[in-house]
Amino acid sequence: MKRYAFTFSFSNHLFSIFHSTSSSFLTIKHLTTTTTTTTLNPTRLFPNYSPKKSNIKDTELVHHIFTSIKQRRSEPLQRVLKPFESKLKSDHFIWVLMKIKYDCNLVLDFFNWVCLRKNPCLETRCIVIHIVVSSKHSMGYQIIKEFWEKSNLNIETSFRHFVERLIYTYKDWGSDPIVFDFFFQVLVEVGLFNEARKFFGKILNYGVVLSVDSCNFLMSRLSNDLNGVDIALEVFKEFPEVGVCWNVASYNIIMHALCKLDKVEEALFVLLEMESKGCAPDVVSYSTVIDGYCRFGELDKAMDLVREMRLKGLKPNQFTYNSIIIVLCKSCKVVEAEKILREMISLGISPDNVIYTTLIDGFCKLMNLPDAYRLFNEMQRRKLLPDSVTYTSLIYGLCHCGNMIEAYKVFNEMLGKGLTPDEVTYTTLIDGYCKVGELKEAFALHNQMLEMGLTPNVVTYTALADGLCKRGELETANELLHEMCGKGLELNIITYNSLINGLCKSGNIGQAIKLMEDMEVAGLHPDTVTYTTLMDAYCKSGEMVRAHELLREMLDKGLEPTVVTFNVLMNGFCMLGMLEDGERLLSWMLEKGVRPNATTYNSLMKQYCIGKNMKVTTKIYRGMCAQGVLPNSNTYNIIIEGHSKARNMKEACYFHSEMVEKGFSLRTSSYNALIKGLLKKKRATEARQLFEQMRTEGLVADQEIYSIFLDLNYNEGDMEMTLELCDETIEKCLVDKTHNEHK
Repeated sequence: MKRYAFTFSFSNHLFSIFHSTSSSFLTIKHLTTTTTTTTLNPTRLFPNYSPKKSNIKDTELVHHIFTSIKQRRSEPLQRVLKPFESKLKSDHFIWVLMKIKYDCNLVLDFFNWVCLRKNPCLETRCIVIHIVVSSKHSMGYQIIKEFWEKSNLNIETSFRHFVERLIYTYKDWGSDPIVFDFFFQVLVEVGLFNEARKFFGKILNYGVVLSVDSCNFLMSRLSNDLNGVDIALEVFKEFPEVGVCWNVASYNIIMHALCKLDKVEEALFVLLEMESKGCAPDVVSYSTVIDGYCRFGELDKAMDLVREMRLKGLKPNQFTYNSIIIVLCKSCKVVEAEKILREMISLGISPDNVIYTTLIDGFCKLMNLPDAYRLFNEMQRRKLLPDSVTYTSLIYGLCHCGNMIEAYKVFNEMLGKGLTPDEVTYTTLIDGYCKVGELKEAFALHNQMLEMGLTPNVVTYTALADGLCKRGELETANELLHEMCGKGLELNIITYNSLINGLCKSGNIGQAIKLMEDMEVAGLHPDTVTYTTLMDAYCKSGEMVRAHELLREMLDKGLEPTVVTFNVLMNGFCMLGMLEDGERLLSWMLEKGVRPNATTYNSLMKQYCIGKNMKVTTKIYRGMCAQGVLPNSNTYNIIIEGHSKARNMKEACYFHSEMVEKGFSLRTSSYNALIKGLLKKKRATEARQLFEQMRTEGLVADQEIYSIFLDLNYNEGDMEMTLELCDETIEKCLVDKTHNEHK
């Protein structure tokens, strides 16, 4: 199942935090206290304002208006000015403003009255802006913004005229340079980045350098868009040449922009350069580059930076840890990721529900459901609400383990919490039911999905068709795929591979080969997965010669076999007892530089364990570790079970301790073998602890083990436990066995 991309949500969250310093000046309160523009020696002077001369008649009218306004007391302005409406012209507005310019609230009331009747000329608007800004009133920015949001004029023309009028009216109507910051910020906010840069250059001619906060805002908005990142880098390089002094927020923005372009090394260079420029990096600076390395999976470099920031007395924050936890979970190092969570909590940093969901998802993908549930419960104890992604992760883990009863319970719990399942949730459940052959339930969910207004996607239909193929219902599968095509969804290579896999699982290898031929007719070429699936089917049916023929055909077509391809062959050799061929294949892989994984070694070790040849098993295990291949849950279960059956209990217990430390769990057969081995060695206390642990995890022990512990508890006089185990034995060992036989 493809999970949600937690990295996208953290990256966006980080981005908002990184740029909080540069974007906060959009709030009016900050505007009045932020770093202001600076002035240099100008190449030109601001012009003197020369209003049009009024005649006697105009002067008298303006005087009457001014007198009426001043004497109005509580009377509404529109009523006072009603008699003058028909006589007022644009020039009159300016002349009235000259009379009332020292009363900012009155200017705003008069301006609003004018706007309701006529669209004020640019000169009037700019005069009002200067008056309001110079009086430190909060409306200056808003007046500029409203004009540009509502302007239907040609942008280039209106920009030029607005700038001309703003400069022309500046000297005599306000002379507060922050007005230019406001105008610049509005241009950036409405997306007129080219005009903002032109304005920066224009106002520079008058000796005004805009504030670093305004410049940061431009870089922040540019770097929001991948197409604007290069321009943001240009701004970062060019603006200091004309007097802009970058601050920490500036460097943080540009490092984030570089990381978005996957230029993490360049971002690191900027981080190292900051101090030489007299600007000390903060926790956000380091977290930005750490996140960049984490997205590339370069955990070692990220951890080096974490150590460096600590040496400088900087405490990692939530987002520093988030990035590391995400990359560890993606690398299946979920136990290490949880250690980071514990460190985070010990430092007083509260993890959010996304971090818990990431870890739960990681444990579910490793099929380690006990730890997933442990974190799920811890999350709720911390008053963090699981969301639909959290529940979907649990559902995925349960479906992957084939526990559909519990998966459906979790689904209903999710609904009961008022959370809405999406296409991913439904498809996960549908796929789970199809894999265990419960197609009735799968199609019921498909119908429920449609009733919810959700559209099944290619993955949904592929899961259903795969389930039908495994049941041999090829005609129904074909009908379903026709329905899918009728909805505009195209069969892709993944769909074909899934169908071929379904046919192989049901024993219809001939049909699977035919489908591969149909695939090519449809213009889709079989890939490595297609061939590997068919080779697996031939290996499992003992037809190793045919499997080899497919491998040759695959190589002739220029397709590169993967480690999975070789694992299929390895499993085929091992199933047929051809262990020497399996070892030769492993040696050949190492010679050719094909890196085996844990599954490669597990196949061989399993067969040697079955033959109780623990000497060769140990040799293979050591070879695996020497190659830097990490053992997985299956490795430990195979070795523990093998040593237990060979009565090597010291080795079995050693591997069990190591397994637990790495966050893996024993499966039922391993528990049974380990408990029996301990009992044979008279280590009843350890055996009992494992038996209780097994029961706590909901796993069912062998009837023989139940009988042993029934006798032990009876002999110790613990009748309550004896009766409890007796009931459990009847329910789990006898009733369930009878039920399974009748199925």
